[in-house]
Amino acid sequence: MDDSAKPNATHNNRDNKKAGGTGVVIGGVVDTTKSERAMWLMKCPAIVSRSLQAPSADDPSRPVAKVVISIDPLSSNDDDSSPQFTMELAGTEPGIDLKSYSMDMSKNFVPMSVFSESSQGKICVEGKILNKFDMRPHSRNLENYGKLCRERTNKSMAKGRQIKVIDNDTGSHMRPMPLMLDSSLSDKKKPPAKASETKRTRRDRGEMEGIMFKLFERQSNWTLRQLIQETDQPEQFVKDILKDLCVYNNKGSNQGSYELKPEYKKSEEGQAH
Repeated sequence: MDDSAKPNATHNNRDNKKAGGTGVVIGGVVDTTKSERAMWLMKCPAIVSRSLQAPSADDPSRPVAKVVISIDPLSSNDDDSSPQFTMELAGTEPGIDLKSYSMDMSKNFVPMSVFSESSQGKICVEGKILNKFDMRPHSRNLENYGKLCRERTNKSMAKGRQIKVIDNDTGSHMRPMPLMLDSSLSDKKKPPAKASETKRTRRDRGEMEGIMFKLFERQSNWTLRQLIQETDQPEQFVKDILKDLCVYNNKGSNQGSYELKPEYKKSEEGQAH
């Protein structure tokens, strides 16, 4: 930043305003003194992120990890083989023995810079991204990493149970009352609901046959349901009489209905004459 730009930046810093009282500052000075500092961008597992953010309690200045760069000395300058990067963690979480990770470097990525903001709202450019890495467990740690993933999956699937103290120590709301118990048992014993049928009293057979003849005088064909409704007699009793007096039509225009047998039709016609 040249000297001619500094007064304008200072003037803008004095005249900055807050938008709508939300605390967001419009304008201001961005510190770019570290803008050319080379930085690495790493996509790492959560376990690595926690280890890098937890310095040693005995010596806070102790390095949390080291990066090993492997170069093949026999490769020529024209060879496309790139150096191999490996990260070795100084320490891990208790019970987890995963310290070695391979770092796959991306050759093509969008140019990026790193920004920071202090609690006072000062914005700084911390550097620009020189290399971008994707981390994965080293080949010698694959078995332990697979075990860790299985344990994490099982833990996520387990249902957490809690013990809660109930204020009502008598437990009356948890113990079934007598009426509640009787009603639940009666509901279980109750058979499935069926279509209710009124109990019908059977007539004398001779009287019933006379009623049937009169009905067939009125119309020549009747269904079983119609006859039960007209006579108000039990279904099986009506079927027995129909078996003796009538024939059932399986086809034709009167399919599904009963009509008198031919011999009873003749007698009915003779009585009519």
